[in-house]
Amino acid sequence: MAGQALGMVETRGLVSAIEAADAMVKAANVKMVGKEHAGAGLVSIYVRGDVGAVKAATDAGGAAAERVGELVSVHVIPRPHADIEGIIPQEETKKGVKK
Repeated sequence: MAGQALGMVETRGLVSAIEAADAMVKAANVKMVGKEHAGAGLVSIYVRGDVGAVKAATDAGGAAAERVGELVSVHVIPRPHADIEGIIPQEETKKGVKK
């Protein structure tokens, strides 16, 4: 997914993270590529797509998370550098098959 923007929404609590993820994939043509539980109730959701779509998705996801819980952070990286692709979540797989 090199060359695509990365959108990140971090929440406190699973319910607000699920609400954010749902809003993001409904708001724009983005693909959810990962989630991370960082401890202390922090949950991060990651999406990829073109810059405009990722910006629209993270705006919608952040607003949705605030409605039902606590929004911690929202950020978009328009063109992540190739050197950091290894630490960026990649598309999740289910039973070894990419979605």
